[in-house]
Amino acid sequence: MITKHIRNALMLGVAFGGTYAVPALAQSSEAINPGDIIVTARRTEERLQDVPISMTVYSGDQIQKRNIAVASDLAAFTPSLSVNTRYGPEKSTYSIRGFNQDASTAPTVGVYFADVVGVRAQGGTAGGNTVGAGAFTDLQNVQVLKGPQGTLQGRNTTGGAVMLVPTKPTDTLEGSLEGTYGNYDQMRVQAVFNAPLADTFKVRVAIDRNERDGYMKNQSGIGPKDFNDVNYFYGRLSIVADLTPELENYTIFHYSRSDTNGYASHYEFCDRNPASPLAGGSLTRYYTAIAACDQIDRQAARGDGQLDVEVGNENPRMFLRQWQAINTTTWQASDTLTVKNIVSYGEYREQSQFQLYSDNFFIPNTSVTQFFASRGGPQPGSRFDYIQLGTQPGYDAAAGSTTTEELQLQGRSADGKFNFVLGGYLEFSRPIGYNQQRTGIYGNCVDPGTLNCVGGLPLVPIAPGVTVPGSIISESRTKFDFDNHGIFAQGTYHFTEKLALTAGGRWTFDKIDGYSESNRYTLATIPGVGTRTVQRVCNDVLNHPTVNLITNGGDTSACGTRIVNKSNKPTWLIDLDFKPTADTLFYAKYARGYRQGTVNFTNPGLETALPEKVDAYEVGAKLTFRGALPGYFNVAGFWNDFSNQQVFGALIAKQGSGLAGGAAIINAGKSVIRGVEVDAGVSPTQWLRFSAGYTYLDTELKELVAPTLSPDSPFEAIIPRGQIGGDLTYSPKHKLTLSGDINLPLGDNVGELNLGAIYTYTSNQLVDGNNKIPGYSLLNLNAGISDIGGTGFDLVAFAQNITNEKYRTTSGGGFESSGIGDFMYGPPRMYGLRLKFAFGS
Repeated sequence: MITKHIRNALMLGVAFGGTYAVPALAQSSEAINPGDIIVTARRTEERLQDVPISMTVYSGDQIQKRNIAVASDLAAFTPSLSVNTRYGPEKSTYSIRGFNQDASTAPTVGVYFADVVGVRAQGGTAGGNTVGAGAFTDLQNVQVLKGPQGTLQGRNTTGGAVMLVPTKPTDTLEGSLEGTYGNYDQMRVQAVFNAPLADTFKVRVAIDRNERDGYMKNQSGIGPKDFNDVNYFYGRLSIVADLTPELENYTIFHYSRSDTNGYASHYEFCDRNPASPLAGGSLTRYYTAIAACDQIDRQAARGDGQLDVEVGNENPRMFLRQWQAINTTTWQASDTLTVKNIVSYGEYREQSQFQLYSDNFFIPNTSVTQFFASRGGPQPGSRFDYIQLGTQPGYDAAAGSTTTEELQLQGRSADGKFNFVLGGYLEFSRPIGYNQQRTGIYGNCVDPGTLNCVGGLPLVPIAPGVTVPGSIISESRTKFDFDNHGIFAQGTYHFTEKLALTAGGRWTFDKIDGYSESNRYTLATIPGVGTRTVQRVCNDVLNHPTVNLITNGGDTSACGTRIVNKSNKPTWLIDLDFKPTADTLFYAKYARGYRQGTVNFTNPGLETALPEKVDAYEVGAKLTFRGALPGYFNVAGFWNDFSNQQVFGALIAKQGSGLAGGAAIINAGKSVIRGVEVDAGVSPTQWLRFSAGYTYLDTELKELVAPTLSPDSPFEAIIPRGQIGGDLTYSPKHKLTLSGDINLPLGDNVGELNLGAIYTYTSNQLVDGNNKIPGYSLLNLNAGISDIGGTGFDLVAFAQNITNEKYRTTSGGGFESSGIGDFMYGPPRMYGLRLKFAFGS
């Protein structure tokens, strides 16, 4: 199968001349060797081919040609990099080599902008910890580092790092203005302006405004017409001040604002024979499963396609704001010593209201529902929501600030045989008020955030023997303080010009201090009276089982629970490099990776998870070819022993608990991860390039033991995601990228012809431990002329997913607790025109 895909892609590459030169071939049209690429993976500037790290590098031009605008876009083109878009592309989380971030755990992949980690967030759903929409605008490059990078990077991670390097202000008066128009009414404007205001003072401004209709079409007749839309503004100001010939001050301020309808998923299967609650089965699972089947039947009757959804939310919204200020001061203290200080402050805010499972549910008409309706329960045909997140007025669902301070000393010995980096790192993440959100559970709510609900699914007793329909509103009210500090040192000693040893270590001190006053309302809709709150209690029924928030006047401090999770761990790196020639590098290394534990108050009794660790072994080679057929060939093989693994577990709530289940993180896993990565490229002529990237990834879950629940737990079972002997989630066994570029001069005052194609193949993969999505192939094309007639204008036509592949990207994963099988889909065919005017460069 993989051979077929490779053959097809090679034929396409020849036919179309390839796309946007793949990772790590060249950053400009003049550079044809990988040795021209400079990276900062080890916190100093080095040639890509001299760095003993398996990594993929994209230039700013390649990012633009791939239309990478938000974090999730990057994963489509990068072998070993996967992305979880469970809560939409703007809230996506990365996975490298099978190391995944579930729920609200710490990232397995650190995302850095200008050497500073993304602003931390800890809301009810995964989000933050990355860059805002539009941050890929005007970049020098993006570096994807694979494997644990804990020695030199600010936050310890097990999977790797994604480093965005913004374009620095230059000495040239230059700029550009670019407009894009595409299908789905895409309209995008980007602008860059660079000005040297003095010999020692330079500024650069970049702006990106992007709008596009959603491609998931809503068939409910309620709320917006589409989901998965794009609507963001991004701006950046960069200033370089050369205070003295030896002292540089570099300041960046960037801001992102994204305001969309959010995501939606398509229903594809359901439990058509759920256990009856009259025979001991779960009442709520019975209702949601049958309602999901009804929704699927309505889809079939309409003839819906895979990009049609049915969501019954009147006002869904995903509103994200993020800003960050970064200052880097570099002092060349001597010929052999550089002092660098990096300080930053940033904030992340999120308001989100959406149907967690994209539902439009009605009480099914069965003998079971008729039985409960006759006893005061909801009538068949009436509406109810499964899990509906709402925005509580005056609060953000997530709001936090992050301050970092890092001091580095970079030096080398006088004879040049030894170089080193050492320093200290401080990170403080603090809440901006409470993270507060109200979530309607089994209710019929216009807006659970304002308690605007009528009826619902739960049978609420209002008098002896009398029940009426009602709703449960869970009010998440939390604060989190994160402290992440470390001291580090790494050095390389060159025994000879050909043989070098690198050793490094880091000691990290992590602390999470969480506080929760989460509680829940039970609302009852009483005929002739209206909807009233009949009960309000703490969500943490283990520690606060007798609190009545109605009688105490709504004093939520009575539900106060504080949990502190601390750890400190060493990580290290040992690497041996052998360079028989200037263009040949062989390396072997061993690294210890570590990821801190977590705190999540939504799961009483299962709020914490301990740190996990990985022992990573890697051997690789980087080969550069010059002469008549210049190119490069990089290969790496890796083996990871992964222990105390943080695993997602679905929670089944007990009847009468008032909970809708949960998503616990448990230390239940041990895995082995192994594989091979290849990056290669060749330039037969100065105007023609081909390149390829491939990853073979073999993951195996070796151990999976769920913790024992206490007798007074509100949950009756934990179902860990995954199977012993099975794969890890978001770990496709094969991922392939093939591309090529033609950049052909057309003569003086005519311009340059640019043609390109990029083909990617991703094999099937698990996405929630139990659902496997099929593999898919994508083909992107572009054609254009740059510097038309010497005017500075470029015109490009582009098309993404040109075969209009309908491919799944992830799953809601609610089958165990709800009987629902839903999937999210990637973008269909997108095409358009891009016109750009540039001057001064």
